[in-house]
Amino acid sequence: MAVLVLLIGISLLVAIGFLMSFFWSVKDGQYDDDYTPSVRVLFDDELLENQSKK
Repeated sequence: MAVLVLLIGISLLVAIGFLMSFFWSVKDGQYDDDYTPSVRVLFDDELLENQSKK
């Protein structure tokens, strides 16, 4: 029975760690732009270079 309590405690600590790291990444803005990378493949490099020069 003591092993079960120990495993539940460890799993809760791991889950809290993952939750804290998720909130930290959201706060840092890692998930802000999820549209541009998926569409970037469709554009030519020349078009992107010309737009950045303007």
